[in-house]
Amino acid sequence: MAPKAVIVGPPGSGKSTIGKRLARALDLPFFDTDAAVEVETGRTIAQIFVEDGEPAFRAIEERIVRKAVESSEGIVSLGGGSILSERTRALLKGHTVIYLEISVAEGLKRTRGNTVRPLLADGDPRQKYTELLRVRGTLYEEVSSIRIRTDGRSPSRVVKNLVSKLTE
Repeated sequence: MAPKAVIVGPPGSGKSTIGKRLARALDLPFFDTDAAVEVETGRTIAQIFVEDGEPAFRAIEERIVRKAVESSEGIVSLGGGSILSERTRALLKGHTVIYLEISVAEGLKRTRGNTVRPLLADGDPRQKYTELLRVRGTLYEEVSSIRIRTDGRSPSRVVKNLVSKLTE
């Protein structure tokens, strides 16, 4: 079994929103790895970061991503930092991976005031988001087979474009 597609991208790019709508449009199940981490641990991602640290969170995330990619037949949305794992990037080879691209300005607009994103919570949000994209951008590109910009585009327009790419 393999997912129809895996969605990656930075915070605010629309992974959950686009993923749910894409799954519905294709009549497939949807699996969100961030939501699965919270269900499995009984804690929010922010709590895991504070209580156990990022390395502990990433270990849980990696295990859940592996299980999802190996067992889901639908659309799988990964947490924004999941591609930092070399094992996860290797796991994604050969799969249809959609990279939802977003600009720093749009990402900041969409994540402003969001306290559930621990890596964006403190300090200068613009500097943090810019650095996040600098570190992760090439990794998203490395794993992706489809890239689509979400800036200024409605979720329905993005989904329509992706449906045509996935069914051609």
